[in-house]
Amino acid sequence: QVQLVESGGGLVQPGGSLRLSCAASGLTVGDYDMSWYRQVPGKERELVALITRVTGSTNYVDFVKGRFAISRDNAKNTLYLQMNSLKPEDTAVYYCNARWFMNYWGKGTLVTVSS
Repeated sequence: QVQLVESGGGLVQPGGSLRLSCAASGLTVGDYDMSWYRQVPGKERELVALITRVTGSTNYVDFVKGRFAISRDNAKNTLYLQMNSLKPEDTAVYYCNARWFMNYWGKGTLVTVSS
């Protein structure tokens, strides 16, 4: 059974940093395109960052470029999202996604950026 479990969310002040983790079981993160999405109430879930299977190439949406970094640790079978220079508009539930023929989601972790 595949499980993706996000952690690391919380309350942070503007300009602060957080690192999200997504621990995977039942699949190998290096064999899937792994992504972070986010969603705020009333809006569609949106892609934040992607790391491709095998080669590990990374892609980011414009609003996080230069601030966020996606990475994976194959030995720990875990995906990460380092978030720096956080802004109030980054407040959302962040979801981990694994996709390669099959599509899996975690349950999300809440990030709140507020003073």
